[in-house]
Amino acid sequence: MGAMVEIKNLSKRFGPITAVDDISFAVQRGEVLGFLGPNGAGKSTTMKMITGFLAPDSGSVRVGGDDLELSPMAVKQRIGYLPEGAPLYADMTPYAFLDFCAEIRGFRGDEKRRHLDDVVAKVHIEQVLSQPIATLSKGFKRRVGLAQAILHDPEVLILDEPTDGLDPNQKHEVRTLIRTMATEKAIILSTHILEEVDAVCTRAVIIAHGRLVCDGTPAELEARSRLHNAVTLLVRSGAINGAQQQLRALAGVDSVELLEEHDGVARFQIYPKDGHSIVSSVGEAAREGGWRIEELRVERGRLDEVFRAVTTGSTSREV
Repeated sequence: MGAMVEIKNLSKRFGPITAVDDISFAVQRGEVLGFLGPNGAGKSTTMKMITGFLAPDSGSVRVGGDDLELSPMAVKQRIGYLPEGAPLYADMTPYAFLDFCAEIRGFRGDEKRRHLDDVVAKVHIEQVLSQPIATLSKGFKRRVGLAQAILHDPEVLILDEPTDGLDPNQKHEVRTLIRTMATEKAIILSTHILEEVDAVCTRAVIIAHGRLVCDGTPAELEARSRLHNAVTLLVRSGAINGAQQQLRALAGVDSVELLEEHDGVARFQIYPKDGHSIVSSVGEAAREGGWRIEELRVERGRLDEVFRAVTTGSTSREV
């Protein structure tokens, strides 16, 4: 079965500025793709081109097998889109706005009421249905925007910062909803919140200066971090003297950093060569030395470190 979303060689310029530069990727049904990048990287522009809001200068978009240029209506019927900032009609109530969106989508009568009731319950906006949208908090406006995106139960969801402005409880609810919907849909989710990648994404791509620079599962991206399989060791009293030298001498250890030393306690960060597992040899050295261990922890790797490395050119271990 082909990908639900296929992006090939997509490019967009605004005068002298290249916002999106020859990007290609695909998203399968059941995938939640985290779309990451610094401000100005081209994320929102790419999403607008996928949804047909902007025309690309070159490249193609296929959704569910339909080409966006040749069959724009067929593609747009398959997509639910939450734009950046969730533009809404401020003088309407959420119910009136969603009723309007349902009419546009072709729903009538009992079918329309079922869709409205379902989406209101999913995004938990019952308490504000009759208030003017202008009076709603940023979080509720965002949830109303999400409601219109999922109203017609689309096969593909394009969500630009879906949890922007939500409090921690609301973020949890929206992430749970995304995970629930993901089994039957292809979802592209733009976010600046890297914890959201771990929370809901099965895969992530990173773009910088309009170009795709990383593509992999969250675990694969974390494995690019210098901290992947690094060991944090906290030892007490007499073990401090000489411990750093012994750790450096271990096979598979690249370097050892003394992070802090206070009240007879030292915290070391032990970095492996080529991301290999060194926790067993560190633990063995601690036992043989009779060190009083307060903490021994293996790092998975840190997505924020990888993000900075691939978008700014700072050092990160490559795979």
